Order: sequence, then structure tokens, then C-alpha cells
Amino acid sequence: MSRLAVDLQKTAGWGAKLLYFSTLIFAALGIWMHPYFHIGSGIFGFLSLVNLYYKHVQTEDILLRNFGLLAQMRYILESIGPELRQYFYASDTEERPFNRNERSEVYKKAENVDSTTSFGSQLEFDHHEIKLRHSMFPILKEERQKYSLTFGEERGLKNKFEITKPFMISAMSFGSLGENAVRSLSKGAALGGIPINTGEGGLSPYHLSGGGDVIFQLGTAKFGCRNSDGSLNEEKFKEIAANKQVRMIEIKFSQGAKPGKGGLLPKEKITKEISEIRGVPMDQDIVSPPRHIECDTTVNTVKFIAKVQSLANDKPVGIKLTLGNEKEFREMILEMKKQDVLPDYMDIDGSEGGTGAAPKSFIDSVGIPLLVALPRVQKILTEEGVRDKMKLVCSGKLINAAKQLTAMAYGADAIYTARGFMLALGCIQALQCNKGTCPVGITTHDPLLQHGLVVEKKAERIKNYIFNMDHDFHELLAATGARTVQDLSMDKLYIPDHA
Repeated sequence: MSRLAVDLQKTAGWGAKLLYFSTLIFAALGIWMHPYFHIGSGIFGFLSLVNLYYKHVQTEDILLRNFGLLAQMRYILESIGPELRQYFYASDTEERPFNRNERSEVYKKAENVDSTTSFGSQLEFDHHEIKLRHSMFPILKEERQKYSLTFGEERGLKNKFEITKPFMISAMSFGSLGENAVRSLSKGAALGGIPINTGEGGLSPYHLSGGGDVIFQLGTAKFGCRNSDGSLNEEKFKEIAANKQVRMIEIKFSQGAKPGKGGLLPKEKITKEISEIRGVPMDQDIVSPPRHIECDTTVNTVKFIAKVQSLANDKPVGIKLTLGNEKEFREMILEMKKQDVLPDYMDIDGSEGGTGAAPKSFIDSVGIPLLVALPRVQKILTEEGVRDKMKLVCSGKLINAAKQLTAMAYGADAIYTARGFMLALGCIQALQCNKGTCPVGITTHDPLLQHGLVVEKKAERIKNYIFNMDHDFHELLAATGARTVQDLSMDKLYIPDHA
């Protein structure tokens, strides 16, 4: 036995004796001096019983059986470790997935206050830092061109959809987020003039509540338009596609948090309303299948895209995926050319993306990071002659304008961000998203926790974040000497390995 273990056992032994002795002392004082001392005997007596239970009754936990309450203190300190690190020990630049400086920038933009800083950057300037290359001849304000991107123009759709800002609210379902959060995002998106993606949880009234543009995501479980066997219910889908606020359809094949695995909504977060919207029971976790039941081969996958396009009320249909096997991806593009079926846009989700619940093994170990995936996708689409026949959207920790411009220089036409808007709502990165215990009422359906999230106030924060991020975007774009996003390329970036 190590010296430390021996010392800890001695400490636990002396602690237990002190507990028992204190119980007896306070009991004696309560009997002979004053009954108030029985408060102490009650407290120490209770702790003594707990310690005895840990050491001599329970058999599940080795540490508790060996060290009693001393081990329990360890577990308590371990449980509050993230909070201690966040508020007391971590520096402004070392937290994950977003550090304090990154969160603070979003908060300031959402609050519409000055987000400038001084005395230089706190970031490292070393071999892994990608920077924007500025031009000696930045574009003047009056020479800048407004951003515009039209989905569906390549197929000549009647119901094309134009966006006038370079970013959109990424997929977040009612279920993963609570009612007040979704209503705030919906209203804020409408005020800011950008669309909101429903996520795979179905078209909820809360996504529509703001009156703005909505992108309906068709996940592998097809919530809201599914048959009992998991196949597409065409009539229900056509009803959704006919909604005037639904401007585009997005078929989700995979997502950054867990590519190769379906979505997960823990049963603790399932309310009666969610159950009705999704058409699922309340008493069990909702686990989406890892793929669409129709998509068992490349040929059938492309046929499914064509089927959705035929039912989509002449509206743009895109696909979302995380790049994995590049050979399979190229084969899919070749099959699209063969069947003459191309999506109106392709959303590439980096493996660093993801707001929802996911196994740690998938979050940490599966998928290709965005800035590695984007140029590979761009290369394959260009080599196969289809890059100019669709739009390229991307997502993956793109919460500020500099990161968004970087992704666009890598080939993207527009940006999705989810966690940026969660932070704008007031997310403190408590990492409770999968438990229904979000302290700021965003990823929970607990009425008491949602009470603090006032829709009108948070919608205003979303609008501020949109306009301030859009301002930064065009300022940075002009600094590179580019008038439009189309002028961006990797030449506008300083990439150390390619310098």
C-alpha cells in the first residue's frame, strides 16, 4: 500500500473517531447543560450513521467503503470541479469548447455594447494560428457590396429563397431547447432578417412564432412527417412544405456532434407537447436511426433526395452531412450526376460542431474538422463539375465574423451557427445541455428554470448579435480588399503550413 493511501486511511480513521466522539460530547452537553446542544449531537450523529453506512453496509463503491465520508468529500469536489475551474482557475483563453474571451465577445455583441479590447491579443501567434491577410488597399465603405445569396436559382425554382446576411441560425429543435429559447430565437431571427433551422425535432409552433423565415430539417427519424416504420409520410411532409414560412428543406444525413449516429433526446426532456409534435412516447429516450430507412445505398440516397425535391412545393432542398469517407462522398456526387439530381445546397458540418446530446466517444473521435473537410469537399465538387450548381454552407464553432470569413475563404457561400446564438441568449457554458437542468433556461423544459428567460429581452439580444456580427463581417471583408464573398479565396488567409 502506498504511503498516501496509508495516510488517507489514517485520516479517515481519525475523522470517524472524531465524529463519534463529537456525537457523544454534544449528547452529554445536551443532557447536562442545555437541550440546544442536541442540535450538534443530531448533526454529528447523522454524519456518523452515514459514515458507518458507507464503510460497513454499502458494497458498490470501493472508495466509500475504505474511506467513508472522506471519499464522499472527494466526489463532491470532483462534481464542482468544472465550476471551480471556470470561475476561479481557468485563464481567459484556455476553456473548451469556447473560452471566456470568445464568450465575452458574443455577450457584448448581444448586449450591443463596445466589444473592443486593448493592449494586444491574448491569443498565441505561432504555427497553428490562421489569420486573415489584410490588403494595402482596403475597400472603402461606399464601395462595399451588400451580401446576397439565392438558393434554388440553379434549378430555376419558382420559390427561390434569398438571404441578405452571410449567416443563419443552425439546427436546434424544440426538445433540445425549451419553448422560451426557441421563441426568442424565432423572434430575434425575424427582427434581424435571417432564417432559423428547426433541427430534426419537427416543425414546432415556436419556430414559427416570430413570423420569420424557417428552414425545415428532415432528420433520419422524420419527426412530424413519419410513418410508423420510419419512412417518409408524403402527405404530412407536403403539408409542412406548403407552409409559407418554411422557405427551404434540409435533409440531414449526419451532424458534427455524432456523425454515423442518430440524434438523441433524453426522456427527462420529453414533455407531452414534444411527444405530440414528434409522434413518439414520453417514457423513453428518443434515439433517431443512424440513417434514413430509404438510404441504404448511394443510388437510393440520391433517389430519396429526388423524391423530397418533388414533394417540396418547388422550394430549395439541401442536404447536411459531416465529411467522413471521401470515396463514398465522391461516389454520391457521381450518382447525383448520373441521375441528374443535385441538392440546392450542401451543408458541411465540422466534427467540432454540435449542440445536442452525444456520446463522448463520438464527439471526440468521429468525423473530419471543418477546415480540413471544406477544401476537400470543394475539390471534389469542382473536379466533378458541379460546384457551380449548388451552394455550399458550413458549420462548426463559427461564432464570430473572423471565423466565418475564414470558412468562406475555404469555399463556403454561407454560414450556420448554433452555439453562437445560444451564447447570445445568455448561455454560460454550464455543459448541462443533455440533462434538462440548464441554469439559464435554454436547454430545459423546467418552467422554473425557463422563467428567467424573457422572450422579448432575449429576442433583442439575438437581433443585436446579428447586426453587430454582420457589421464585423463586412469590416473584415473590406480589410482583405474583397468587395464580395465571391472575391474570397485561400489567398486571403495566412495559413502557417502553407505560408
